[in-house]
Amino acid sequence: MKLYNYFRSSASFRVRIALELKGLPYDYISVHLAKGAHKQPEFAAIAAAGFVPLLELDDGTRLDQSLAMMEYLDELRPSPALLPADALGRARVRALAQSIACEIHPLNNLRVLKYLVKDMGQSDEAKNAWYVHWCRVGLESFEKQLSQLPASQYCYGDTPTLADCCLVPQIFNAQRFNTPLNGLPRTMAAFDNCMKLPAFQKASPDNCPDFEA
Repeated sequence: MKLYNYFRSSASFRVRIALELKGLPYDYISVHLAKGAHKQPEFAAIAAAGFVPLLELDDGTRLDQSLAMMEYLDELRPSPALLPADALGRARVRALAQSIACEIHPLNNLRVLKYLVKDMGQSDEAKNAWYVHWCRVGLESFEKQLSQLPASQYCYGDTPTLADCCLVPQIFNAQRFNTPLNGLPRTMAAFDNCMKLPAFQKASPDNCPDFEA
C-alpha cells in the first residue's frame, strides 16, 4: 500500500497510527501541504477531493477520508481491533472519534487557518487565538464524554481504538499551538498511555521522512 500524506497532517497521522497498530507495511509518499503540493496536477489527478491522506491499495484502488480508511484497515486485518466487538461499544468509539475528526479538526485545519490570514486579513495572533479557543472547547467536550464512560486505560477500554487514533494527533497539534491542556485528566491519561506504545511512537510526525522541526 501507499499512503500519500504529510507529517503535520493530523488526519494523516491517524492513518499512520492505524497502519502501525495493524502491522501493515506501506510506502510513505509525502505531499507537502504547506507548499501547496496537494494542488499540483500530479496529485490532483489521483485525489478526487485533493486532500491527504490518500491510501492507495495494492491493486491501485484509492481511498480517502481517514475514518473510512481506518475502518477499512480494521476489516482488512481484524486484530488488533480498533472497534469493540459489541454494537454499543462501537457506537461509543465512533462518537469519540467523530468528536475530534468532525467537530474539532474541521475548524482548525490548515486551509481554514490560511483562509483566516490570507483572505480574512486576520493576524497570526488572531489565527492562533481562534485555534486555541476551538481546540480547547472541543477537548473540554471530549473530556466530558470520557467522564461518562467507565474508567479505562485508553479512550474506551484497555486497548487503543479508533478514538485514540484520532485523539493523539489532535493533542500533538494542540501542543504545537500552546493550547492549555490542564483539567483534562481522562483525555491526557489516554494520550500518555498511547504514547508509551511503539505504534504511536513510530507514527509520530518526528519519525516521518518529511519531518521539519
